[in-house]
Amino acid sequence: MATTAPTLSDVYTFYSIDRRIFTRLVMFLTRDPAQSLLVMAFWLCLEDMNFGSCITRKLTRLSNPTLNDVAEEAVQCLNCLELGTPPALRNRSRELPLTSMIVEKRLSLRLFYENKFTMICGIKAFLNHVCANAFADILAQFYPSQANFNYPLIIPGFPHPTFGSLAIIPRAPDYVFPCEGIWGWGLNIEAPEDDRTIFLTFSRGYPVTETEVRELFASYYGDNCVESVSMEPSPDSPDQSLYARLVVRNIKTIDRVLGKGPIAKFKINGKHVWARKFERRD
Repeated sequence: MATTAPTLSDVYTFYSIDRRIFTRLVMFLTRDPAQSLLVMAFWLCLEDMNFGSCITRKLTRLSNPTLNDVAEEAVQCLNCLELGTPPALRNRSRELPLTSMIVEKRLSLRLFYENKFTMICGIKAFLNHVCANAFADILAQFYPSQANFNYPLIIPGFPHPTFGSLAIIPRAPDYVFPCEGIWGWGLNIEAPEDDRTIFLTFSRGYPVTETEVRELFASYYGDNCVESVSMEPSPDSPDQSLYARLVVRNIKTIDRVLGKGPIAKFKINGKHVWARKFERRD
C-alpha cells in the first residue's frame, strides 16, 4: 500500500511527548532555547544509540525541579563532548545519577567522551531532522517578533562551534514534507564525509604508501573499514606524502581510533603514523 507524505501536523503528533518536554524546558523552567534544543537532541540520540529506551516518556513523569536537574546532567555531557582531552576519572557511581536511573544503566562522562564523534554526529542529525521540525512552532512563540511563516528563526547560540548550524523555519501545520511516509525524513542517514574523516601525518624521510595506510587500519578495525585515502604530496618533498586524509565507512570507527584522546599513534613497517580528527579550514 502506498504511503502518503507526512504533514507538519503529523510530525507534531508523532513527537507529542518530546514537544511537551521541550515546552517545559523553555517555557516553565525558562531554560535557554539553544541549549534546550541540544539537550533534547542529546536525549533522542541516547535512545537511538540504545543507551536507554522510552527516555522522554520517562521524563514526563518527573517534577519540574527534577527535570531541570536531569537537563543539567545532559549539559555536562554536551560540554564533555567539546573537550579536547578525556575527562578525569571519577567515582562513576556519583556521575550522572539521575540520567543513569532513567536509562537503568550506569553512565559516565568518560563513556560519552569515548563515543564523542558518534554522539556529535547523532546530535547534529536529530537537531536538523527532528528538533528543527518538531519544535519550530514552540520556538516561534518564544521569539514572536520573528514568527513569520517560511522565514528562518534566528536562535542565539547557533551556529554552534561543535554542533554546527541549524535552520528552523516556522510553517503551517498542513505543510507537507517532500518525501514519502513519516519515516522518510528521519535519522536513518549516512554521516557526512567530513565527520568520517581522519587526518594522518607521517615522518619526513620515512615514506608511507596508501597501501600501507589501508593495511594498517584494516588490521586494527576490519578489512572493510576504509572508504578512501587521499595522499597529499608535499611541495618540498615531492617523493613523499607527509599527510593524508582517511575516510572511514562508519562514524563509530572514528571513536575507536580517537576515543582515548585527540591524537592516536600507530606504527607500520617501522614507520610512525599519527592520526587526529580532520577539521575543514575553509
